[in-house]
This record gives sequence, structure tokens and C-alpha cells, in this order.
Amino acid sequence: MTIEFKVEGMSCQHCVTAVTNAIRAHDAAAQVQVDLASGRVVVDSAQPVDAMKAAIDEAGYTVTAVSNVTATGGAAR
Repeated sequence: MTIEFKVEGMSCQHCVTAVTNAIRAHDAAAQVQVDLASGRVVVDSAQPVDAMKAAIDEAGYTVTAVSNVTATGGAAR
């Protein structure tokens, strides 16, 4: 499942690493893409959305929106 999070508080490469590591601590196989400029974090993971959101929150960042949840590559809005 692919999930897109809008995240506040990320400003540097350290933030990218922290968010990526936090998500991968819950799912080592997760694919994570972080775009600092837009504050977007796209995660492809089998874990529940709430678990991925909690991982980002625990890393010290604020999830302000969740969207683009897909099951097998098709976008759901």
C-alpha cells in the first residue's frame, strides 16, 4: 500500500534520514521517498497507516495530512 503524508518540521538531510529510519524501524522493507521542499513523505509499506503516522510522530515531526492511499498502485482519493 502506498501512503502519502504531509509532514511539518523537516528542513534538512538529517530530517530525511530520521523520518526514513523511523519508518523502516517499523517495516524494514518499506520504500520511503521524502521531498523536503513540499514536505511530502511517500511510503510503500504493508504496515497500517496509523503505524507509519506514529513512526513519523515519534521521530519528532508532525503529520498534517494523509492522502493517496492505494492498495496496488491505483490512486484512491
